Amino acid sequence: MPIQPDLVESKEQFVERALADYESPLVGYAYGFVHDVERARDIVQDTFIRLCQQDVAKVKDGLKTWLFTVCRNRALDVLRKESRVSALDESEYHSQPSDSLSPDRSLDQAERLEQTMRYLSRLPENQQTVILMKFRDGHSYQEICEATGLSSGNVGFLIHTGLKRLRELLPSDLLSPP
Repeated sequence: MPIQPDLVESKEQFVERALADYESPLVGYAYGFVHDVERARDIVQDTFIRLCQQDVAKVKDGLKTWLFTVCRNRALDVLRKESRVSALDESEYHSQPSDSLSPDRSLDQAERLEQTMRYLSRLPENQQTVILMKFRDGHSYQEICEATGLSSGNVGFLIHTGLKRLRELLPSDLLSPP
């Protein structure tokens, strides 16, 4: 049952309500990343710990989006950390050709990405969120819909208008490949 807007809710009550409403969907969402229920629960626990550290006024209006975004970022952090810790078979390492860019190309790519992100930050937050979820995180429209609570049509519209505006903002040297 939704809380009446005129009722004042303590931070503890706010977090308890958020936990009751979103814990299970967040565990399922995190599981999609890590494919392990216990790790998914740990990620959701971290998400709610971060919620406890937030100012309620800053997150209450976009709580669902905030929770799913923090959960996704935490899951990706866990996956990145685990990929860095994986065992290395030296013979396999030395026999594989390098797929990495040269240092100068890598630096150029990093600078272009940083510049693009600055222009992306000029877009409305909802456009930034769906564009990053689609292109940085590789999520499908359905996954974005589930994470944000938006309809597929709304997600498509936000991505389309956001990319159109981003193309208008970006200088021509960032629009063409290096």
